[in-house]
Amino acid sequence: MGTLEIQINAAGKDLLDGLARVIGQVPGGDAGPQRLAKELGIDKVLASRILKAIRAPDPMSVVHRVPGPEPMRRLLKASSKLGVNPEDLIAAHSAVDRFESLIRTEIGDRSALDAILSTWVPEARREFELRRKQAAFRAMSQLKGAQADVYAEAVIIYPSKTDPDQLDIVWIKSIVGLYRLRPGVTVKFTSRRRVEHHEKRVTTTLDGRPMDGLASSTLNSYCSSPAPELDIQHAGESIHYLLKEGSIGASSSINLVTCDVNLAEIPRYIPAELNRKFWVANDIDLPSRQMHFDIFVHKDLYTQSFPELRIYDTAIIGQADINDPSRDVDQFDLLESIENLGVGINRFGSSSVPNYRQLLDEVCDTLHYDTNALRGYRCTSDYPIYGSQYAMTFQTQERES
Repeated sequence: MGTLEIQINAAGKDLLDGLARVIGQVPGGDAGPQRLAKELGIDKVLASRILKAIRAPDPMSVVHRVPGPEPMRRLLKASSKLGVNPEDLIAAHSAVDRFESLIRTEIGDRSALDAILSTWVPEARREFELRRKQAAFRAMSQLKGAQADVYAEAVIIYPSKTDPDQLDIVWIKSIVGLYRLRPGVTVKFTSRRRVEHHEKRVTTTLDGRPMDGLASSTLNSYCSSPAPELDIQHAGESIHYLLKEGSIGASSSINLVTCDVNLAEIPRYIPAELNRKFWVANDIDLPSRQMHFDIFVHKDLYTQSFPELRIYDTAIIGQADINDPSRDVDQFDLLESIENLGVGINRFGSSSVPNYRQLLDEVCDTLHYDTNALRGYRCTSDYPIYGSQYAMTFQTQERES
């Protein structure tokens, strides 16, 4: 245990001992925050934080849960009027003073303390990540001049009907509550593919029209009415969708759903000696309150392992190839994880994307995919980091002898 960790741990023990002794002498101190707040004449939020702190499972959690020094001093001052033992009050005040000195002299401020605690306290880490991601979302949405409530992508991986050695990849993008915050800004999102040794790629709309710059992949029946107008730009392996100029503000928000179909896109079997993993990624190129990323895989594919989640920083080099070990240093260490949805479309509902099961059913019906043969995985994130890449990876399979 390092020196700073020892100091923080000791501060937590002192605060726990001092505060618990004081609260134990306050009438109704064990009856809940509302009663404690009434007895002390303090607000319920402060009372709740103090009670959570003295009920914490360990000293580190105490330090995470306690309010700042001044609110604790207000509580102790109020407690002094209720006949609490003066020696216990002195001990509690001393613990608060030492805590304040530790923050100022060793750490810097409370924000820096929260960052340190996020390493050692799971509860602290969840709150730390969420608050910082929320702050980043607010800043980027204002700088970019646009934001969305939900940025959702679903990927369907299915054996090709025309070539049993190839796989189809279908991308469904759903953007819910998208609007401009400032007039004149460019609102863009991108569909990008990185497929090796593929010279015959033809990306089409769901009804089979080539994406030649004129055809739109928008599924109008799932969009706002009237359907949003998009300009489509091709840039190598990327397709850019640009929202045409319109009104601004939350009252003008729209829902937008697109579907790109890539038939016989990638090989089904990969020799083991190549040591390659299959992967799909959701690139966060719009500031969004929530990210919703699903992959639906035919039950006969990639059966050897549960998918792995990797989250990359793309700020310097761009989209990461997960098979490139040099990009490992660009990974974010975040708490997000993958949820196993099971098999069959009845398990693939969503409270974030309107008419989600109906959308999946229509896409699969049009392409003659068996929805009961799909295995689903989901990753969600509140306030995903703008410019990050969420990738799900699978162990590839060799052709059976």
